[in-house]
Amino acid sequence: MNERRSGLSLNRGLDKRELITATISLLLASTAGTVASPPTDGPVRFGLTPVFLTSDLELLGRLQSYLQRATGYPVSLVTRRTYQEITALLTSGQLDAAWICGFPFVAHRTELQLVAVPLWHHRPLYQSYLIVGRQRKAENLADLQGDIHAFSDPDSNSGFLVTRAALAERGLRPETFFSKAFFTYGHRNVIRSVASGLAGSGSVDGYVYEVVAELEPELTAGTRILKASEWLGFPPIAAPKNPANQTRLSALTKALLTMANDPEGRAVLQMLRLDGFGAEDPSLFDAISAKAALVAAAG
Repeated sequence: MNERRSGLSLNRGLDKRELITATISLLLASTAGTVASPPTDGPVRFGLTPVFLTSDLELLGRLQSYLQRATGYPVSLVTRRTYQEITALLTSGQLDAAWICGFPFVAHRTELQLVAVPLWHHRPLYQSYLIVGRQRKAENLADLQGDIHAFSDPDSNSGFLVTRAALAERGLRPETFFSKAFFTYGHRNVIRSVASGLAGSGSVDGYVYEVVAELEPELTAGTRILKASEWLGFPPIAAPKNPANQTRLSALTKALLTMANDPEGRAVLQMLRLDGFGAEDPSLFDAISAKAALVAAAG
């Protein structure tokens, strides 16, 4: 991957994601279990991006266990460090489905189909947050000019696109508005960067921020929300437009849409602080598509 994206410098050393990913791989290998009379055409391959709370190994194990039982297939959870890597696997047909973000979904709309959308507070919606240090005297985006700013990922809606579009509306660009901007490749890492003073401000997924505030209040204690965006389509589950195995995809879709009706599924949803998954219309992501078009037009 190039060391420059959108004119912004990238930061690759803020956390131990490679170590976590290796540990996750070992956990999944040891907890895969055996599915009675499994189909012979391979496992369900389900991709997870940093929008998912991937640092929780128990959560990953329980998600895999539920999906295996509910689909009747072995399930392989595929994790990568960046949205770009998972999106590439998805559009090339190497995954049956993936939990991605609204930005890559609209960017690859002709290649992807919408499978399901998580329901948070009973709605398929979330917000992007601009966050600053707890004691920072700032009131709006204009007050952040000259900051060191932490973005999550160049393909993240909440962690990059929303702020990039807000600047584009004002005829501005991140690389000239901020003194420096970098990517943390994880919403938790955006929070860490702002809380520690490594960055003066950051763009972060509002759902992740709220869950982290509940489960790890010490991590968000040094930050505050400066501005919340409008409500936007929650990061969706997407699949290739032409799936490699429609039967396998149908089983996964049913498992997700009925997750809230199953005790084990509800336990996973509770860990995620979600209410379930819904079948939504792709138009849910039109506002994100408009932001992407605005940024593209700005060059």
